[in-house]
Amino acid sequence: MIDLARRAFEAALEAGASDAEAYASEDRGREVRVHGGEVESLIAATKRGIGIRAWVGTRAGYAYDTDLSAAGIAALGARAVEAARVADEDEFVAPPAPVRLLDPLGPKGAPELSDPSVAAWSTADAAGLALAVERAALAADERVVAVEQAVYADSAETVAITSSTGIEGEYESSNCHAYVQALAEGEGSRETGFGFDLGRGPGSLDPKAIGVEGAERAASMVGAGKPASRSCPVVLDPTVAASFVAIVGRGLAASSVQRGRSPFAGRLGAAVASEALVLHDDGLDAAGPASAPFDGEGVARRRTALVEGGTLRAFLYDTYTARREGTDSTGSAARSGYRSQPSVGPSNLVVATGELSFDELLGEAGDGVFITDVAGLHSGVNPVSGVFSVGASGRAIRGGELAEPLREFTIASDLLSMLGAVLACGAEPRWVPFGAPVSTPPLLIAEMTVAGS
Repeated sequence: MIDLARRAFEAALEAGASDAEAYASEDRGREVRVHGGEVESLIAATKRGIGIRAWVGTRAGYAYDTDLSAAGIAALGARAVEAARVADEDEFVAPPAPVRLLDPLGPKGAPELSDPSVAAWSTADAAGLALAVERAALAADERVVAVEQAVYADSAETVAITSSTGIEGEYESSNCHAYVQALAEGEGSRETGFGFDLGRGPGSLDPKAIGVEGAERAASMVGAGKPASRSCPVVLDPTVAASFVAIVGRGLAASSVQRGRSPFAGRLGAAVASEALVLHDDGLDAAGPASAPFDGEGVARRRTALVEGGTLRAFLYDTYTARREGTDSTGSAARSGYRSQPSVGPSNLVVATGELSFDELLGEAGDGVFITDVAGLHSGVNPVSGVFSVGASGRAIRGGELAEPLREFTIASDLLSMLGAVLACGAEPRWVPFGAPVSTPPLLIAEMTVAGS
C-alpha cells in the first residue's frame, strides 16, 4: 500500500500541485448474523482505494478512487489538483509538517494492533461464534424467549500515508466484536437486553459471557415501572457513561470549539469537572480500537490529557484547526477511510479508574437510580450549552443495593454540571466501541434530575 501511496502523491505533484498527500487503505471485513440457530446473513467485502489531498497555494482539493492502475492513479492526481484550483482560498490551509513517526507499538503496529487469527478464522468459525452467543443467551434464563439478533463482525486493515513534506508511514490493525439482543417475557411485559464484547481477534471474545450479559439485562427489566420524580444520586453503567464521554470528546474537538458549538469553548484552564474525573485521549493504548502509530494525516498519535484535577487541560487539534489556533496538532485527525478527508476528532477516550467496586459505588449512592440505558442522547444534547433531557431505563438503588427495574423516565442536567457532580469512578473499566471508542468504569453522579411518575 505504501508504494501505491507514493505513486499517488507524486501523480498530484506532476499534475501541478504545490504539495500533495496520499492515503491508501485496504480493509477486509465480514459480518455474520444468526437467528433461530441458523445463519441469517453473511457479508464479506474488501475495500481498497486511495485518497489524494492536493494543495495549490492556499487552496486544497480532494479526490479518491479504487482504480489503482498507473493510468487510474495519474487521473486521480489530476482530479485532486483540479479540485484544489476551484476551491476557495484559506490562509490556514497547508499540508501537515513532517514529523518523526514514533513506533511505540511495534513494526507496522503488529502484533499489538493486528491479530493474525482474524484472517485465519474461516467463515464457519465466525458463524459458530455467533451461534454460540445465541445459544448462551437462550440458556441463561428461562424468561429469555428469543434472541432478536446475534452478530459477529471483524476487520483487518492496512493503512499507508505519504506526502511531499516527508511524512511516510504504514501499519496494520485488526478489530472484532460480537453482540446479542435478547428478548425476555414476564409479568405482562417484553424486555430486551444487550450484551457485547470486543477485541483484536476472535479468540479474545467470550461467547458465553456475551450471551449471558444480554439475557441478564433483558430478564432484569421484566416488570419494570416508573420511578418517582426527584433529584437523586445516579450510577451510570459503563455503556451509558461511555455515551456521555463520547459527547464530551466531540465537544473538546477544536473544530467544535472554534465554531462556538461546544460548552467547553473559552474554558481552557478552567474548572470543568470534579477532581474525581480524569479524562485522556490516548491514541497509543494497546487495547484501544482506534489506536495507531499516526493519525489520519500522518501526525504521530499520542496521549493527551484533557481533564485532570478538575481542570480542562487541552483541546484536540488536527493540522488545520491547530493553524487557526496558532498551536500544534495533537495527532487527532480522524479518518473513516480513503473516501473521507481527515477531520479533528478523538481517538480512544479513556476515563481513569477509581478505587471503588461496583457494590461500593451503589453503597455510596444510597438511594438513587442505576442507569443502564439511555435513548436519543446524541440528538438530545444541546451542542452549545450541553443541556440534555433524555429517556432512560435502569434499576432503583435502595439502601445501597439494586432493587426493582425502572423504565419510561427521563434524566436531565447539563454536561458541565454532570461532570462537576462526579463523586467517584469505579475500579472496573470497560471498552465500549459505539461512536468514539471509550474505556470507562461506572460513574457515581451526586445528583441528577429524574422525571418519572
